Amino acid sequence: MRGAFLCLTSAACFGTLGVFGKLASDAGANIPSTLLMRFGLAAGAFWLMLRVTGGLPGLRALPRRVVLIGLGLGAAGYSLQSTFYFAAIDRVDVSLVSLLLYTYPAFVTVAALALGRATPSLRIGVALVVASAGLALVLLAAGTGAFDLAGALLALAASVTYTTYILISDRIIGAVDPFALATLVLTGATASFATVGIATGSLDFALPADAWLWLALMALVSTVIAVSAFFAGLRRVGPSEAAILSTFEPVVTVVLAFLVLGERLAPAQLAGGALVLGAVVMLQLPARRRRAAASRVAPALAEARTSGI
Repeated sequence: MRGAFLCLTSAACFGTLGVFGKLASDAGANIPSTLLMRFGLAAGAFWLMLRVTGGLPGLRALPRRVVLIGLGLGAAGYSLQSTFYFAAIDRVDVSLVSLLLYTYPAFVTVAALALGRATPSLRIGVALVVASAGLALVLLAAGTGAFDLAGALLALAASVTYTTYILISDRIIGAVDPFALATLVLTGATASFATVGIATGSLDFALPADAWLWLALMALVSTVIAVSAFFAGLRRVGPSEAAILSTFEPVVTVVLAFLVLGERLAPAQLAGGALVLGAVVMLQLPARRRRAAASRVAPALAEARTSGI
């Protein structure tokens, strides 16, 4: 029960990210400044945790190749995904972006099948059909009203980019302490946003107090607590159950967006979102046949949460 509670707590914390991001934007924070503060504060917290828990020697002992991959995942992959995500919520509702983003497990599964990392099965086929139907409902229902195509495409681009991030990180996950990997990814993302922000002159820290509050909550709640709780829960329940419990995240986002931002999804969109999340659960359920045990889809989806989203 404790492991499940920790995973649900993590999902709830991850689910606040888009809402805090929208509130920070409304208070005057631009995307480059928002992302630099989110990742910079979170990276600092993880370096501190490694020092306190004695994890620094383990990080220093990592092969240079692993360190460079971890930093690169943050500097290129995760920073690009986050940029797409925040650009999307700047154009369309946070709740809609959350549902579109959660198509990434289906994308990961398709890629894993193509790369030979997963074994085709009826369960996977049905799940992908259900996910596709859910995505179609979400988009078609959105298209009946004011619909920003660019915003929807940015959300899907964030999902595809996160898929790539997962597939690459899967090659080193398991051989690296998750806190060390999270620290490297967050540090790489911080360096990337700092470099681009300084080069383009887009950083602006002359912000009102409420903007700083949302930025701090984004770093602390949506990243540090979310990732730490997930690690703790993952150790107790395993990757498949942790990935299933993580589907609570978009539910939290939709509810918070309704309560805090006044966003409303059409009934068809909610039905489509339910189909997408149902497909995610189907993809994480352990297959009954022994041959499916070789699939890396569920562990990769769960353990890729090392740096949050």
